[in-house]
Amino acid sequence: MNQRVTRIGLLFTLTIILIALAAFSSANNLLFLILAAMLSTMMISGFVSRLSLAGLALDFLLPEHICAKRTVVGRIVIQNEKRWMSSFSIHLAGIGQNSIGAPLYFPVIPGGSLVEQAVELYFDRRGSYRENSFRFSTKFPFGFAERRINVFVRREVLVYPSIDPQPGFDSLLISLNGEIESLYRGQGSDFFRIRPYEALETARHVDWKATAHTGDLQVREFAREQELSVSFFLDLEVDDKQTAWFENAVDCCAFLAWNMAQNQRRIRFRTQTADIQVPGDGDIYTILKYLALVTPSRGKALPSSNDRNTFQVVFTPAPEKFLEAGWDLSSRNVRFLGVSDAE
Repeated sequence: MNQRVTRIGLLFTLTIILIALAAFSSANNLLFLILAAMLSTMMISGFVSRLSLAGLALDFLLPEHICAKRTVVGRIVIQNEKRWMSSFSIHLAGIGQNSIGAPLYFPVIPGGSLVEQAVELYFDRRGSYRENSFRFSTKFPFGFAERRINVFVRREVLVYPSIDPQPGFDSLLISLNGEIESLYRGQGSDFFRIRPYEALETARHVDWKATAHTGDLQVREFAREQELSVSFFLDLEVDDKQTAWFENAVDCCAFLAWNMAQNQRRIRFRTQTADIQVPGDGDIYTILKYLALVTPSRGKALPSSNDRNTFQVVFTPAPEKFLEAGWDLSSRNVRFLGVSDAE
């Protein structure tokens, strides 16, 4: 516990000093009584403020899933373990990189009771927050000093990457969905129907006779033989100078995986050290948990690309090394996103 003397406290202390000098110089009993009353008032103020902060226990209730750069609502729970005394005029604030913005104020916390307060939380980066620091403070009862005590909630808070759109992410998602839908329709050989042409589709399935007959572009659609899944590969082997690109690639991968999972697509996520299939190995949050803690890693071999029925999205700053590992860079079901694509 520490304290900070307020302006009122400084004025009160200066007044005590002046009265003490006058009392000792004049030997006036009335001045000695006033001095004693003022000293006792200051001592009682410090004692009561210390008791107000004593016995306060803090808990921090968070949502199950938290994403970076998104405001969520949590709850602060304060328990006054002193059953015989209430705590008055309590301020609570976060310390350092804590996610709480504005300090919270509790006029009174009755003895032996719990007080809950909703609070907005914001984390600006992904990762694991293992220690959340808070500060209780009070100026009660007279405001001569602000007494403070720091408390630590030792609980791991896992923050996922941002799944909100950033510049260029929305257009990339639309482009990828168009390529996936185009690949979906071209997988079968049995005729299904003729329908109007849609934006971003390949022109190789255009039915020119039906187009000439109707005057609008018409597409010959074939039945699918099997469902096509989407695979994301995040290259972990990056240079120290490409850290910013890696963080942006993680956010982009999380954004694309989240949105495609909402469309009920089967998703496979791979790196040099992980292979997660959704559904199968978990849900979309299994991928987000991995992305929350992933860091660049060197010296790991690239896996081969052996799934021809999967549309693959690869995040890498060096596509040429995938060619050496046997990947087909010209395949229609592989999309490489380099440095310029993910920035």
